[in-house]
Amino acid sequence: MQKNRLGNSELHVSELTLGCMSLGKDQKQAGNIIDYALEHNINHLDTADLYDFGKNEEVVGKAIKEKREQIILTSKVGNNFNKEDKNWYWDPSKKHITEGLKDSLKRLQTDYIDFYMLHGGTIEDPIDETIEAFEILKREGLIRAYGISSIRPNVIKEYVKHSNIDAVMMQYNILDRRPEEEILDLLHSNNISVLARGPLAKGMLSNHSANVIARKGKEGFLDYSFKELTDINKNLATLCDEDFTLNEMALKYTLKNPAIASAVFGASSVEQVKENIANYNKEPLSDELYSKIRQISKPIQYNAHR
Repeated sequence: MQKNRLGNSELHVSELTLGCMSLGKDQKQAGNIIDYALEHNINHLDTADLYDFGKNEEVVGKAIKEKREQIILTSKVGNNFNKEDKNWYWDPSKKHITEGLKDSLKRLQTDYIDFYMLHGGTIEDPIDETIEAFEILKREGLIRAYGISSIRPNVIKEYVKHSNIDAVMMQYNILDRRPEEEILDLLHSNNISVLARGPLAKGMLSNHSANVIARKGKEGFLDYSFKELTDINKNLATLCDEDFTLNEMALKYTLKNPAIASAVFGASSVEQVKENIANYNKEPLSDELYSKIRQISKPIQYNAHR
């Protein structure tokens, strides 16, 4: 599987990333999912301290303990939480980022995190203080690179101007083309990579899309009505055949943009990982098919956080 460099860092991540949020709490099952991904050349795992209030990091930590050197490990910080009463509040302070990292390292059973992200962010944050915290952790060797997980244009632009981030994680897929309008080109021109989460749009772009839309799409999705989702699904299906599935189309569409370093998909079973890996190969989406997909879906814009 092709590996792409994250920004200016020394990290090279596989074009498909295993998002660990949906792994669940069964250690054996989670371990099987991670092992299958690693055996099939996925080297990048994404978790966060807030997932299951620390439990997800613990599960991931146990699963990778004996194979840490094979993995580019990502986690996130910024939500100060109490795992006992399951409450949390936003805290991008230097103090919390430093303490949050120490807690994550314990749960993950490692002495460093490869890529560490601020898990959100607002324009009202003490951004200089937040950046300083990440820079100190990087100098200390506790993290190898850092970035932010955000879809907010005003926040992203501030970090582009004032920090040394190597990547931004954001939602991007055929149905959510908002990053195309103003963010992807900006990041690419500044040599900042994108980790695209949600490439299958909660399953609405998966091989099981019709059933998922029927269950999850009744209230619409972003700017799309239920009818629009249904129509788009039918139109995309006309571009598929038994050798070219919707899963593959969705992943390749996301990876087509040069700003994208990796498409981050979630999995709660080995079968789901198999399905996505089976649909992966190095051949990119053709320009002709890419154009057809863009005619079927529609560009939408970020209306908030300008």
